[in-house]
Amino acid sequence: MRRGRWAAVVGAAAVLAGGVTWAALPGPPHVRTSEQRIQVVDGPHDDRHVGLDTTFFAPAGHGRAPAVLLAHGFGGSKDDTRGEAERLARHGYAVLTWSARGFGRSDGEITLDSPDYDVKDVRQLIDWLARRPEVRLDGPGDPRVGVAGQSYGGGIALLAAAYDRRVDAIAPQITWYDLADSLFPDATGKGAANGVFKKVWAGIFFTAGASSTGCGRFLPSLCAMYQKVAETGRPTPEAVATLRRSSASSVAGRIHVPTLLVQGQSDSLFPLDQADGNARAVAGAPVKVVWFQGGHDGGDPETTRVRGLVTGWFDRYLKGDRTAAESGFTVTRSGGIDSSTQRVVVTAAAAPRYPGLSGASRRTLPLGGQEQTIQNPAGGSPASISTLPGLGALNAAGGLGAGGAPFDMPGQSAVFETEPLDAPVTLTGSAHVRVHVAGGRATLFAKVYDVGPDGQAEPARRLAAPFNADGTVDVALPALDHRFDAGHRVRVVFSTTDMGFASPTRAASYRVSVDSPLTVPVDPALRTPSAPLPWWVWGLPAIAVAAAVVLVATGRGRRRGGAGPGDPEVPLEISGLTKRYKNGHLAVDDLSFRVERGQVCGLLGPNGAGKTTTLRMLMGLIHPDAGHIRIFGEPVRPGAPVLARLGSFVEGPGFLPHLSGRDNLELYWKAAGRGEAYLDEALEIAGLGDAIRRPVRTYSQGMRQRLAIAQAMLGLPDLLVLDEPTNGLDPPQIAEMREVLVRYAAAGRTVIISSHLLAEVEQTCTDVVVMHRGTLVAAGPVAEIAGHDGSILIGTPEVDRAMSVLTALEGVEGAEPYAPGVLVRLDGSGPAAVVAALVAGGVPVDRVTPHRRLEDAFLALIGDGS
Repeated sequence: MRRGRWAAVVGAAAVLAGGVTWAALPGPPHVRTSEQRIQVVDGPHDDRHVGLDTTFFAPAGHGRAPAVLLAHGFGGSKDDTRGEAERLARHGYAVLTWSARGFGRSDGEITLDSPDYDVKDVRQLIDWLARRPEVRLDGPGDPRVGVAGQSYGGGIALLAAAYDRRVDAIAPQITWYDLADSLFPDATGKGAANGVFKKVWAGIFFTAGASSTGCGRFLPSLCAMYQKVAETGRPTPEAVATLRRSSASSVAGRIHVPTLLVQGQSDSLFPLDQADGNARAVAGAPVKVVWFQGGHDGGDPETTRVRGLVTGWFDRYLKGDRTAAESGFTVTRSGGIDSSTQRVVVTAAAAPRYPGLSGASRRTLPLGGQEQTIQNPAGGSPASISTLPGLGALNAAGGLGAGGAPFDMPGQSAVFETEPLDAPVTLTGSAHVRVHVAGGRATLFAKVYDVGPDGQAEPARRLAAPFNADGTVDVALPALDHRFDAGHRVRVVFSTTDMGFASPTRAASYRVSVDSPLTVPVDPALRTPSAPLPWWVWGLPAIAVAAAVVLVATGRGRRRGGAGPGDPEVPLEISGLTKRYKNGHLAVDDLSFRVERGQVCGLLGPNGAGKTTTLRMLMGLIHPDAGHIRIFGEPVRPGAPVLARLGSFVEGPGFLPHLSGRDNLELYWKAAGRGEAYLDEALEIAGLGDAIRRPVRTYSQGMRQRLAIAQAMLGLPDLLVLDEPTNGLDPPQIAEMREVLVRYAAAGRTVIISSHLLAEVEQTCTDVVVMHRGTLVAAGPVAEIAGHDGSILIGTPEVDRAMSVLTALEGVEGAEPYAPGVLVRLDGSGPAAVVAALVAGGVPVDRVTPHRRLEDAFLALIGDGS
């Protein structure tokens, strides 16, 4: 958002700053690859072999190089790791990727990283690497080799290190320590035999390899094991033993190689306690533990950071580069919003040693709340929701990641809270509390919330720690890293249901109370290094001064020969506007149009049509070579007072995540130094409701976008210019944004939207301006531009009934719901016959208008092939 004189100065500064060009750099070296099927012994069956589909990536450069085995995740194949393999090869590693048995084009059956099958396969792949002339050897048949992979691939990395002493370093990511405890977790620490079945994640695991015949590509014994567990919801001793054998927990103390453990904070499948177990399983070797923002439930994957960590780890322990990464503990945290990219800034706090989930030290916080009675519903439904297992993107989009409103079913949850904190507390690890449960054996799910001074609660993480109890138990709450600010409360919730888990189907009632304060782990050694000042902190002032000099000089010149005043009642009038860049590109060519009061005008055109250049000239950020722009009759010049009547949302705002939406807007307006903000009016139009009092870090993308529009509306500018206001919004959020803009223009103001969503423009805008190759192609009301192509729009509140009549009507090519009724494409039948058929079928008809989609008209105007 840019306004007035400061907008012009900053815009010119950006232009000057962007004038630097970089010399072309050579492209990355080509990576030589070879595809082959490697025959391996089929597990314990020495007389049978299976073929593994593999790809070998030769290292860049000459001579022998260390090797990396790169494993894929469950349900994937070697193709998923190709990009990372090529990157490591360019960095000087020989890389072998493979599709695990039962996946991709490999033979065999899925065995869940069984030592008898998958681990044996890896040992034979290491044999194959030892015979490659590109691979460095530590001894005969012993290649210098590391193993890395995510989830399923991370599990095989840990087991390979335990079963094959030739493995020199590993970098497992978002994986398990104990697969039995992962699928049957128990927050009381009694183990999987007492655990709660993680039914949705387990179902995703096993159905991913199943088929209509039942077991699909699974080892039949594993499929039978799952089916028995899924029917009862309880682990059998055989299932626990089988899952545990495919886990690092079965070989704890036998892993003696440098180990990098990267675990996700947004992960209900393999939470942070699994990395904690793996850290303890490594004996006598360096261990580095990293908690990052992503995981199986979505969140920021921090791809660049994680790849850099893995490469640095292997550089140190495979190549001997002592300047690279070493052991310790790193936690990545949200550090606010980058206003230039609208992305969350992620910072890393580091400590020299990993303290475990109990923390380097602990704080004790009293919990308030009397004994509470909660119900387990018959059938275990409806259930509370902590996360949506297997649907990471939906978790983020729906606010089910680190933030979002809680979803605990009324009557099914007991709530206990601390008093407001007198100082900030950063919980790093797993908090503990002693709980008493009366009324029989209960299955409960423990969660942690952050409650602000306004009473709004947000999950510290969308995680639940399940446990079974009848009496008093010590409960380990979900492991996480979260800062509770001063004045906030820590809330602990115990719910009888959770959508991701199996729970008793018998209706029951329990009494729940807490018998101890909350013990919170903290790690004072975690420090976030100060980031260097970005160039613009010291460079922008100097650039702005230079830009101001240029603007003053050019502004004076234009005042001498510029355009005079026009009609003060016309919000925007553009005449003969032309702009050619120094490279000779003619961006805008003799453009003329005007926009009236009360209009919502869409600025349309394909990429390169000149829309952005036009908007930047409209805001006074760049100068036209010819022509004039008048806002309410006044010529647009850098710093022109009339720019105060213009509000814009073009480059995206920057919000302080710890402040509420209202505080952000008030701070922005004070910094702008303008007159009355009309804050309440702008907020009412934006429709944020009570959310305006919540910290911005809790906002969804749609809420941030609406807050940005509210910021553009501060001062209730008479002319509002928005560039792609619906970017990043889902369909319901786009519909809400449409209502916001229509309400704003309804008061006699004017809105200009640049957008590529033609269907949305058609429903939002009253008028459109179509540009192509810098010139005006068409301008006018949407209805006139769209015209008529043999389609009619029938207004009716009975859309479903209308559709049933129309689909059976002769002479109608097709029909589809189209607000506020049905869009009918005619093929021989006339509008009168269609209306008669609808009325005869009992369908009320409000109006009938000719219709053609704006998209069709747009393509006809600019040429379909453009």
